[in-house]
Amino acid sequence: MPHVPSAMTDEELVRSVLTGDRERFEELVERYQARLVNYLNRLVRDIDEAHDLAQEVFVRVYQALDRFDPQYRFSTWLFRVAQNAAIDVIRKRRFRLVPLGRSDADAPDGGREIEVPDLAPSVQDRLEGSERDLRVRAAIDELPGEYRELIVMRHYGELAYEEIARAKQLPLGTVKNKLFRARQLLKAVLASEA
Repeated sequence: MPHVPSAMTDEELVRSVLTGDRERFEELVERYQARLVNYLNRLVRDIDEAHDLAQEVFVRVYQALDRFDPQYRFSTWLFRVAQNAAIDVIRKRRFRLVPLGRSDADAPDGGREIEVPDLAPSVQDRLEGSERDLRVRAAIDELPGEYRELIVMRHYGELAYEEIARAKQLPLGTVKNKLFRARQLLKAVLASEA
């Protein structure tokens, strides 16, 4: 029998989980999993890593559910946790090394492996999307970090301006202004490539 989604709000589901109905958390996962994976993929640029990270985010959120502040929307909190997790991955990735050396023990260096940073885009990234999507993604990548993050949160994470303001701890007007500037920069980058 297929699962019928609840008519409960996110916050009602959270209260239900906190009062002992732990299975209600699955409804929150089902509600947000696709959006969260899409959002994380735009940040970490690796679909497999985005899926793994989404699971990790849901575990973190579940473990910290008693610290959720119901005056804010659950989705805002969830995407804030996801954003922080993605930032951690990106920081670690800067130092991830891949082996390029020989395994020949008779080599003059004793068969040590030479390691260099892994800077290549994933196979998934290279195959994903249409030419236009790839151009837009490349243009987004050229934006300064804060603008790129705001564009991803708004257009790929589908967060409302208010949710972004809370997640970024910025005034609503500042978020709208920065998003306007980010879109203007994005248009300029795309126009220069045409």
